[in-house]
Amino acid sequence: MEQKQQFVQKTVKTGISFGSALAMVISYTTWHSVGWAIFHGLLSWVYVIYFVLRY
Repeated sequence: MEQKQQFVQKTVKTGISFGSALAMVISYTTWHSVGWAIFHGLLSWVYVIYFVLRY
C-alpha cells in the first residue's frame, strides 16, 4: 500500500511540473514575455487547458 501511495505522489508531482513547464513555454512563445510566462506557469494546467480551448 505504501509503494502505491509513493507512486501516486511521484506521478502527481511530475504532472504538475510538466504542466507548469508546458504552460510557460506556450505562454512565452505566444506573448514573448517572461513575466506572463511565470504567471502562467503558476497557473499550470489551468492555462494549458484554457489555451487549448481558446486557440
